[in-house]
Amino acid sequence: MADRDDVELMRLAGGGDERAFEELVERHQNLVIGTVAKMLGGAEGAEDIALQVFVRAWQSASRYRPDAKFTTWLLTIARNLVFNESRRRRRGFFQPFENDDGSVMDIRDDLGRDAAAALSERETQQAVDAAIAALPEAQRMAIVLRRFEAMPYEDIAVVLKTSVPAVKSLLFRARKDLRERLKGFLVEG
Repeated sequence: MADRDDVELMRLAGGGDERAFEELVERHQNLVIGTVAKMLGGAEGAEDIALQVFVRAWQSASRYRPDAKFTTWLLTIARNLVFNESRRRRRGFFQPFENDDGSVMDIRDDLGRDAAAALSERETQQAVDAAIAALPEAQRMAIVLRRFEAMPYEDIAVVLKTSVPAVKSLLFRARKDLRERLKGFLVEG
């Protein structure tokens, strides 16, 4: 249902209906910003790239063809822009998720745990963020889309412009790499 609504809104936007496009932005801005932030390893620059995603979507509205789900098409644009930004940065790694002031994002301790437990959890989260950020681009994108956006393999394949078996292989290698990088944080059972 939602995808049909998105396609209709995109058709209207292709005809110049700015209100229809604004509705698409409102519906999907959190998805795009969240995915971009996870791919970049933090919020820095995520809103700028998300804005670029929507500018490109607006510019392409008249040429849009619903060959895939609208969100898949939108995340493909995001993927391309994030990969370009990653190449531009050329640092080889990204910082963990940070607040606007540059401090590392604090994980709330709603369970009333002591400071040591909260610190341990924060360190683990930072290690997970850093491990994801260190993955190669395609593996990182596959992990983010599958784990954080719960996207089906078929849609990830469209976003990454590859096959479903290739997506499964990317995810297998990414999970294996993450297990290796995080073995000091994993609880052996």
